[in-house]
Amino acid sequence: MKLKVIIIDDEKPARKELEYLLGKYEGVEILASCSNADEGMEAIGRLTPDLIFLDINMPGKNGFELLEQLDSPPYVIFVTAYDQFAIQAFEANAFDYLLKPVIPERLHKTLFELWQEIEKEHAANNAPGRLTKDSKIFIKDGEKCWLVKLSQVYFIESVGNYTKWHFNDARPMLHRTLNYLDEKLPADIFFRANRGEIINLDFIAKISTYFKGGMLAELTTGHKVEISQRQAVKFRERLSI
Repeated sequence: MKLKVIIIDDEKPARKELEYLLGKYEGVEILASCSNADEGMEAIGRLTPDLIFLDINMPGKNGFELLEQLDSPPYVIFVTAYDQFAIQAFEANAFDYLLKPVIPERLHKTLFELWQEIEKEHAANNAPGRLTKDSKIFIKDGEKCWLVKLSQVYFIESVGNYTKWHFNDARPMLHRTLNYLDEKLPADIFFRANRGEIINLDFIAKISTYFKGGMLAELTTGHKVEISQRQAVKFRERLSI
């Protein structure tokens, strides 16, 4: 399997250097090399890469603003000259954070770990199909374990390469991405509200219009979850009669 990649960086020398380093890997295919966020958005929508190498400081939209516009972003590796954005990068669910100039050994380690992660998800995705709302799943977080019925889970949020599950008074972490869960959770009750959150439709108490054509879902638990503009369209289509 080839890893399909898009590079987004306003500095041409930085793009060329990364293209050169990635060109040494037979398992990597560079789909596009973009000089700004708008070019990158267009390329991502058209080419559906597995991974983007993304600069942070760029004219116009920065790297974080680009990610905010993606409901289901691919894997992201930030490549930047500034180390002060590291925490924010991982909060944005980045797989890794590389400093310029990129050290070949560091890039190799990151790609190796990413290939392992993708293979793990691929194996999981090829397991038997979707669960049902009556399915029970086992979650182990540290020394604590739960066997929870999916219908009891009202909210799931992305935290880096993990997801935080909300049910009863528990908040355990599970090493599964939202993209993986999208393929496994019962589609009749779970809905991807935005790129970082999934909600259980049975727990929605109130829906209201929100910023820029989006929606705001208020759950019976008191949680408020934004439904992005793109997902709001899907939400209306799904629940209309």
